[in-house]
Amino acid sequence: MDKEKQLQTEDKEAYYKELYELEKEKNDQLALRLSKANREIEDLTRKLDKIKGSIFWKLAKPFRVVINFFLANKARVMAHGNPKGIAHKLLNKYREKRSIKIHGSGSFPTPALRKEQEETEFPRKITFSILVPLYNTPMNFLEDMINSVANQTYGGWQLCLADGSDQEHAYVGEYCQKRAASDERICYRKLDHNGGISENTNECYKLATGEFIALFDHDDILHPCVLFEYMKAICKEDADYLYCDEATFKGDNIDHMITMHFKPDFAPDNLRANNYICHFSAFSRTLLEGEELFRSQFDGSQDHDMILRLTDKAQHIVHVPKMLYYWRSHKNSVASGIEAKTYAVEAAKGAVADHLTRHGYKDFDIESTRAFATIFRIRYALTRNPLVSIIIPNKDHEEDLSRCVESIINRSTYDNYEIIIVENNSETEEIRAYYEKIAKHPKVRIVTYKGGFNYSAINNFGVKEAKGEYVLLLNNDTQVITENWLEELLMYALREDVGAVGCKLYYEDKTIQHAGIVIGLGEHRTAGHTHYRVPEANVGYMGKLCYAQDVSAVTGACMMVKKALYDQLGGLDESFAVALNDVDFCLRIREQGLLNIFTPFAELYHYESKSRGSDKKDKKAVRYQEESDRFRVKWEKVIAAGDPYYNPNFSLDHSDFTVNWK
Repeated sequence: MDKEKQLQTEDKEAYYKELYELEKEKNDQLALRLSKANREIEDLTRKLDKIKGSIFWKLAKPFRVVINFFLANKARVMAHGNPKGIAHKLLNKYREKRSIKIHGSGSFPTPALRKEQEETEFPRKITFSILVPLYNTPMNFLEDMINSVANQTYGGWQLCLADGSDQEHAYVGEYCQKRAASDERICYRKLDHNGGISENTNECYKLATGEFIALFDHDDILHPCVLFEYMKAICKEDADYLYCDEATFKGDNIDHMITMHFKPDFAPDNLRANNYICHFSAFSRTLLEGEELFRSQFDGSQDHDMILRLTDKAQHIVHVPKMLYYWRSHKNSVASGIEAKTYAVEAAKGAVADHLTRHGYKDFDIESTRAFATIFRIRYALTRNPLVSIIIPNKDHEEDLSRCVESIINRSTYDNYEIIIVENNSETEEIRAYYEKIAKHPKVRIVTYKGGFNYSAINNFGVKEAKGEYVLLLNNDTQVITENWLEELLMYALREDVGAVGCKLYYEDKTIQHAGIVIGLGEHRTAGHTHYRVPEANVGYMGKLCYAQDVSAVTGACMMVKKALYDQLGGLDESFAVALNDVDFCLRIREQGLLNIFTPFAELYHYESKSRGSDKKDKKAVRYQEESDRFRVKWEKVIAAGDPYYNPNFSLDHSDFTVNWK
């Protein structure tokens, strides 16, 4: 026993001796590295002292002070959102200057460009009859308005003025007659009474002789090149209805812009929800055959009514994505707030209701939203109650799946649905136990896909098992918030002109994960989500988070589509195993001439990437890059053309509708 203890003691001594030697070696290496680092610091210090002693360093001191102050304030603004920080002020000043140069008076033509445009000969000769109803127009507004027409670089115009002003504002007629005497293109008529904006505009139309009619408010201003740009669109694209981007300004200077409205191309659901087209509408007079111009019962929103009617008939609606109309905000204008003309709200609801009725809709409801009184939420009545098959791919993650499924079962008010869980290579006992439990529910089925993980293939497999007329692709890491979420999606999916419908998804902190997808957005220039990480309370750019709208694509994390259409298109493209399969599918829907719709009124949480992990880390980044490259090749022309629902004046580097100031 003594010998055994001696051996154990010797072993311990050898062990501790070896440990000591290792620690000593590490300490020696650290000492060498520390000595080397100190020498490098001393060398850099000498170089820095030499730089600080130079004349250049001393001369540059004022610039360093400014830059350091700017950076300090920028950090404060980023951390605290302080609107008074110098960084914020400098940024706003830069943006103001850029907006003036790009979209304000700085964008007006130089003498050389004016000469070039004035001398341009188009293949078609068109006269634009610009209709302006006048009523007690302030003199400075009147002069600005007429001058903005007279200064057009395209000379084929006729200005039709119908004056309903009272005797106290007789100067309106006197000035207009003077201008008409000096330019035969200006036509003026004094009305014997003020018939309101609709009747007065219709009187303007009686003066019109042009092939195209354009509507212009008596207190606004046109960009000098707007008619030239419209002529280009008419000759190139055979446009029969045109509109442009617009800015609201204060005072007598268009450069005092308070809002800039960069619009999408024609989007019928957007137009039903709000009159985003508004100014500067110009259209072929052939569209008015059998139609009234303005209808007096819609005074206050007579233009919304007219636009809804004429765009229904138009064959080539063209949006010119340039700031070419300046809408003056003053105490009596709608631009200053709808409270200035409260009757316009009911008129707008009436115009939309009339439009929907003509399209065969019944029992719908139109209500104002928190964004603006004339931005509407439209509730369509469900014409029938088809079976909806909810497809949920799953691998393990019992907690995620149970939360998702139970939120559907416990919160959904629509009850004609089935849940198909597509099991894919799960390994845990917890998920097996949950499957055994949930499979007893009459609305739940579990099917097994035995291949490797491929999101497209798994969903396609699940859809083949579906009995429903409609399918809803749903991620297992989602949770229902809105009780009538299925009705909100289905009311659009039931339409013959609609392909896919998507909802509003939030992260756990109630910031937005999905509110529609834009083609070309993001660092990979493939596709990106708009309003990404914006707080729930935000109404979005021009109220976009408050109404259903047409988009190029919606996320496959929650997408409803007709099963027949899904089958017709061959489902999701299985070559896009993880990323962009939903966007690719929506673009193929768009090729069929169908609409994809995002509705903010179907809301869910999306605990994104918890179940499979991020696609942009480690090895998955390689796969994501490969699928992105293939997507860009497949949809090269679509990406190059730009997303029709995302104005080209917006940056593709940001998801919050940031204007591209470059």
